[in-house]
Amino acid sequence: MGASYLWVTGYGGGMLAPLRADMFDPVCPSDLSPLRIGDKWGGMIIRCLEDGPRRFSELRVPLRGITSKVLTQSLRSLEHRGLISRADNCYVLTALGRSTIEPMDTMCAWSRAHWDELIDAREKILK
Repeated sequence: MGASYLWVTGYGGGMLAPLRADMFDPVCPSDLSPLRIGDKWGGMIIRCLEDGPRRFSELRVPLRGITSKVLTQSLRSLEHRGLISRADNCYVLTALGRSTIEPMDTMCAWSRAHWDELIDAREKILK
């Protein structure tokens, strides 16, 4: 089966396209942004859940650089903050978690607009 197959999550019987491995740029600006939701991975996890519930193994596909241990810690942190919940072996955004998407869009736009400045600031510290 190709990348266009649909997978039944088992959570509410919804059909979702699989998450793309290239969903996030390898040079993702989330490391550079001073504005975050949760930890380093929190915003990306929320983006993965934006279209519906996902299993742990599905989240690993676009989050290539994350270990199982760190993904588990990040998911637990988001769950403790009330942003996601877990049911039927799937993670899903809560209403509170869904309410972060619009502010995340604004933060992403701000990061793109200030990308060069963020890179310069990071390089000064690394020297």
